[in-house]
Amino acid sequence: MKGALPLVIVGGGLAGALAAVRLAELHPDLPLLLVESGDAIGGNHTWSFFDSDVPDGLQDLVAALGPVRWPRHRVHFPGRTRELAMAYNSVAAPALDALVRERLAGRLRLGTKVTRIASDGIELAGGERIGARGVIDARGPQGAMPGLELGWQKFVGIEFAAASPEPDCATVMDACLPQLDGYRFVYVLPFGPDRVLVEDTYYSNDAELDREAVSGRVRALAAERGLLGSELRQEAGVLPILIGGDPDRFWPADDPVARLGLAGGFFHATTGYSFGLALRLADELARLPGEFGSAELARWTRARFLRHWRETWYFRLLNRMLFHAAKPGERWRVFAHFYRLPAERIARFYAGELTPIDRLRILSGRPPVGIGAALKALLA
Repeated sequence: MKGALPLVIVGGGLAGALAAVRLAELHPDLPLLLVESGDAIGGNHTWSFFDSDVPDGLQDLVAALGPVRWPRHRVHFPGRTRELAMAYNSVAAPALDALVRERLAGRLRLGTKVTRIASDGIELAGGERIGARGVIDARGPQGAMPGLELGWQKFVGIEFAAASPEPDCATVMDACLPQLDGYRFVYVLPFGPDRVLVEDTYYSNDAELDREAVSGRVRALAAERGLLGSELRQEAGVLPILIGGDPDRFWPADDPVARLGLAGGFFHATTGYSFGLALRLADELARLPGEFGSAELARWTRARFLRHWRETWYFRLLNRMLFHAAKPGERWRVFAHFYRLPAERIARFYAGELTPIDRLRILSGRPPVGIGAALKALLA
């Protein structure tokens, strides 16, 4: 390794934190610095995933995060309820924060706002400059995501001090409620004997989230289902759903700074899930040969994004059907149609690892949207 300049990762969200932890595991002597503007790693978020989303060899890292695990999960649609023996898991931000503090002692700076990122270092709000052998921007999108056509997944979740009647079963998609602002569904995740998260989620055309109104709906849903109790915490988010666009405009070839996470377009195009992909990229990054210089990191992360773009063409096609062919109040039919499939095919869908046969089967059967509208969306 050349000199003593560190590899600097800016942004202590999921992608940046996992990359830093994996680098520290495989390269204990690498000078490394993780910089986060907040006072804790991960903010106030919960990341959920299926067992099949976790890449081989990374189970120990996931176990160190102490995920809550449900051995089965359930979905509800008008006229269709299904329970699957597919384990569902959630990791909360405090667990990620604790792991990073343990594994990166002395290589972490919290409460540090970065005002400028360059290939050879970063500048902080107070004027301090930190030189670097390599820099990775993992802060998340800084404003718009140019060149991309996006839909949005918006949500507000409230964790209540309440007991769930089925503590070993997660409800991951319940669409048996009034459809508002696009496709609407609710999660119910029992985090413990007296803790349950109720989350109201929308697949919408715009990114505007009326947090007060949706919070009120969450409380009403919790009351209807006997889950209302004192509020332990609240979280909200707006995640991009990728419909199409120009990858070269989003990430120009001459951009000298590497990216990870949402800023790099690394998320599941249809579900918005990012946990499995963040794990995979953290491991791939840590196994790169070389000295982790900015030029090689920028080339690798951009090439990895372009590979991800090619691999997710089918999901963008599905999203065009969802947002362009299905009427907003009828979008739930697309997901109800999907959940008729075998469990192993559903698992591969969430993991982003569909086979050619999977792609054919997902679109087979009676179409959940009008044929004319579907053809128009697919040919656009």
